[in-house]
Amino acid sequence: MDRTMEGWICGFLGVLIFSGSLPATRIAVSDFDPLFLTLARATIAGVLGAALLAALRQRKPDREDYVPLALVSLGVVVSFPLLTAFALQSITSARSIVFIGLLPLTTAIFGVIRNGERPQAAFWAFSGLGGALVTGYALIHGGSASAAGDFLMLAAILLCGLGYAEGAKLSRKLGGWQVISWALVLSLPMTAMGAFLALPTAWDNIGTPAWLGLGYVSLFSMLIGFVFWYRGLALGGIAGVGQLQLLQPFFGLTLSALLLKEAVGWQMIAVTVAVIFCVAGAKRFAKAREASVASTLEIGAASHTHR
Repeated sequence: MDRTMEGWICGFLGVLIFSGSLPATRIAVSDFDPLFLTLARATIAGVLGAALLAALRQRKPDREDYVPLALVSLGVVVSFPLLTAFALQSITSARSIVFIGLLPLTTAIFGVIRNGERPQAAFWAFSGLGGALVTGYALIHGGSASAAGDFLMLAAILLCGLGYAEGAKLSRKLGGWQVISWALVLSLPMTAMGAFLALPTAWDNIGTPAWLGLGYVSLFSMLIGFVFWYRGLALGGIAGVGQLQLLQPFFGLTLSALLLKEAVGWQMIAVTVAVIFCVAGAKRFAKAREASVASTLEIGAASHTHR
């Protein structure tokens, strides 16, 4: 299979997994404190990540890798889960999900700033149009909103975009699942201690749905999803594959309709079709940079194989 196509397939699987994150978080924060939920999910995933690294005898990151790993930890291990958990206390699940449509823009911007990617001008046009579509949908169909909740979601999107871009660059050297595992392990002392200090005072009022939500965000959102996502970004290009995030709001809204009984109208279907068009256009005009990324990966993969 072509490496770029494999990257898009891996990225798509990652988006599917991430689409359940906010509905699961919305369910979990009904019984769990947002701070405990954030620290607990990172702790559980960190223990699993450490076990994987030890079992498969993965080499430790080089000294220069720790700053990028710290940025990954800041963006996707701590900030995004924490800020979205607090946001979901004041805005609807549907509204928070559609904000995710802005992630391709922030991921691409940080890809340009940090990784030197240079997509064509048409890429930015399609990306901007897709972002405008999902933002407009959020404003019209998001339901009651809180300015504080919207601000928290925007901050979460910015920091998550930074974490995605840093993780994608580092995954070319360490591997996709290794990057998120090391980022989780790096933050494990802080998250484990914080989770212990933030333990609920009572456990009998925590229902099964909240436990299932915690389990999903710990295993799938914090670990398995990133295995596919970082590999997809590394193989297919941060700017190009990152546009698949435009589909995440609509997958998530579908789950919200099924799990949280929120209505799904024809407008959602119409906007979904338009967003798919934007993703296809962005993919086409990001290809100019993907060839160089693929050749770099082939060299990196060969050296990694011979270690």
